[in-house]
Amino acid sequence: MGQDYHAACTDWRAGARDVCSRPMQSHKSELIELMMESGVLTFGDFTTKSGRKTPYFLDAGRYRTGQQLRRLSRIYALAIGEHFGQDYDLLFGPAYKGIPLVVSTAMALAEQGRPDIPFAFNRKESKDHGEGGVLVGQRPRDGDRVLIVEDVTTAGTSIRETVPILCAAANIELAGLIVAVDRKEKGRGPESALSELAREFQMKTHAIVDIDEIVSHLRTRSVDGKPVLDAETLARIESYRALHGAPSD
Repeated sequence: MGQDYHAACTDWRAGARDVCSRPMQSHKSELIELMMESGVLTFGDFTTKSGRKTPYFLDAGRYRTGQQLRRLSRIYALAIGEHFGQDYDLLFGPAYKGIPLVVSTAMALAEQGRPDIPFAFNRKESKDHGEGGVLVGQRPRDGDRVLIVEDVTTAGTSIRETVPILCAAANIELAGLIVAVDRKEKGRGPESALSELAREFQMKTHAIVDIDEIVSHLRTRSVDGKPVLDAETLARIESYRALHGAPSD
């Protein structure tokens, strides 16, 4: 890449230029490539859960094979080890897309030598027979440090739905939130939704990659002779970011 990579980044907004000035870590680029190969990351016209019209979309439901989840979970496990160490007792995946993420990540952590870590996830509807309730897997216990494993953060809606479920189950501590992608969009106020969640719930948050890193990585890429991000798509992303994007940290 070298000079071509840096030259291609010069017209992206200031925050993204900072991203372009340093080499991308291998697990970040691997995640971006995996999302593209799996069809998880697409460009077009979409509506997010928060109701925003967006020119790019991330759908973790498009991971459809064991090999894809194996690669993805290893990336999550690596990022968890790097940014959270072993400061958690339970992994939690919000229904529905967080379910395969939390299960496969727990397996990847075990493969990487982490002491066997329990996991849990929730149902969308409470079960009134058998074990009952909305939680499946290891039930949270008082004092548990819970690390939430999610796919993407846009406005923070799903996390605000998840935290009351966890707090109703036990007197837990929120160890943090890890997501694959931070869209770097405003939450309820001017700061990013991820930063807002960190402050609101007094927990550590981490995104493996963010939208600026994704654009920086893909803007020089071509498939079958066509750019992945053409001028029109880049302009639409920039317009969307100008409207909904949070200031760079």
